[in-house]
Amino acid sequence: MEFEIHRDRSARFHWRLIGDDGTRLVLRPGQPAMRMDRSTGDTAADLIARAGEAELADAIYNYGEERFSRRIARAIVNARAHERIATTGRLADIVRRAVPHRGYQRIDPATRTFQALRIWVNRELDALDRFLEVAARRLREGARLVVISFHSLEDRIVKHTFRALERASDAAFLVLTKKPIVPGDEEMSRNPRARSAKLRAVERRSTAVAYA
Repeated sequence: MEFEIHRDRSARFHWRLIGDDGTRLVLRPGQPAMRMDRSTGDTAADLIARAGEAELADAIYNYGEERFSRRIARAIVNARAHERIATTGRLADIVRRAVPHRGYQRIDPATRTFQALRIWVNRELDALDRFLEVAARRLREGARLVVISFHSLEDRIVKHTFRALERASDAAFLVLTKKPIVPGDEEMSRNPRARSAKLRAVERRSTAVAYA
């Protein structure tokens, strides 16, 4: 029997490509919600309006790995003092102006900040390591758990969780990817969104210890 476990943590479509229907990722040209669950919790606009400068900077740095996070946070705080930041377009403009321009840039300067806000709003990294361990322990002998991550924060968690499973006392797992598998030039030319994808896999070798 074959089965798949799907846990879409990131809804990887770029914010500029989302339609007004808010498909998958709740981020529209109007209010920047960024919530995958529309019914509850803070939106990105709520956090942007309420969070202090230091908290914003930490979130943008930790979740977006943006080295200009403090400049961006300061720019956001200054801008919201005059008017609430209510649209994705205005937020993107604020971020772009805060980030120094140095010639050609492969990605939009606002991309990392939008990634950070999305992860922050949806708490995407919470308990990821626990989910991976439970999913792996439910595999049959010889089955594999394959994970594709789209940014280094997720990939780091996957890497360390798989390594811990392999080194556990029951020796029930084998990591199949000592280094992540990444797309080649041909694949990236066909699908530019794949450029940041990293694939890792672990195989169940023994079912002597299993979770209920």
